[in-house]
Amino acid sequence: MRAILGSYDSELTAAEYSPQLTRRMREAEDMVQKVHAHNSEMEAQLSQALEELGGQKQRADMLEMEVKMLQSQSSAAEQSFPLSREEVSSLRLKIEELEGERSRLEEDKKMLEMQLERFTLQGGYDQSRTKVLHMSMNPASAAKQRLREDQARLQEECEQLRELVRALERGGPVPADLEAAASLPSSKELTELRKQVESAELKNQRLKEVFQTKIQEFRKVCYALTGYQIDITTENQYRLTSMYAEHKADCLIFKATGPSGAKMQLLETAFSRSVQELIELHLLRQDSIPAFLSALTLDLFSRQTVA
Repeated sequence: MRAILGSYDSELTAAEYSPQLTRRMREAEDMVQKVHAHNSEMEAQLSQALEELGGQKQRADMLEMEVKMLQSQSSAAEQSFPLSREEVSSLRLKIEELEGERSRLEEDKKMLEMQLERFTLQGGYDQSRTKVLHMSMNPASAAKQRLREDQARLQEECEQLRELVRALERGGPVPADLEAAASLPSSKELTELRKQVESAELKNQRLKEVFQTKIQEFRKVCYALTGYQIDITTENQYRLTSMYAEHKADCLIFKATGPSGAKMQLLETAFSRSVQELIELHLLRQDSIPAFLSALTLDLFSRQTVA
């Protein structure tokens, strides 16, 4: 950096020197920050690699000891008493599995060692032999301290909320400190709110009953005035059954189409196929559903009268 600054001293004029120097200093500071960040990342990777290497090595040693113990036990068992072929085969399979596991762990160990070597070449270091100096006003330490304070505050709030939930589940009065912490109304206000909710639910239930009664009354009036019982089968589909129908299955099904169900479309049924003349006259030519329903009512009524 001194050599670069010296070259700029010799090449640039006094007017150009200050901006160029400032820019170079900023670039150098950015490079130092990137190096610090890269070193921190390398430290974490090195620690993780060392931990994994130690664990894999310990596991490989344990498996090797287990293999040796099984081999010694197998030799001792063969000398002490004869084994069946099935038991010998089972032990051999066990030994082969352990040997395969040991080989796999050795390969993992080699891979970890290669990663450790590559990590060292990239600038990593051993924390037990290398000392790193940290600034007294370290932003990372300040951030960790704020994180610990926020975590403690949130844990305290969670504990207060748990106490509040337990108090509400018991149905007893809520302590004053919990009311202030949670900004909840007092027990008296909660009682009043419960009464208001119960009154509203009772009123809603009564309205439902009245509405259901009015619906049944309206359906009976429609049936008496038009001669058709109207039922909703599915969404936007309505089934019409005439009071003069010869069979219970004789019905018409209309489907509401267009915006807000402004148009009705007759769907084909077994009964609609038997009144094709009325459909062609009143629906296809005259485009009038009321005329079609009236003509159908008169036709069914005349059939019953003749009968």
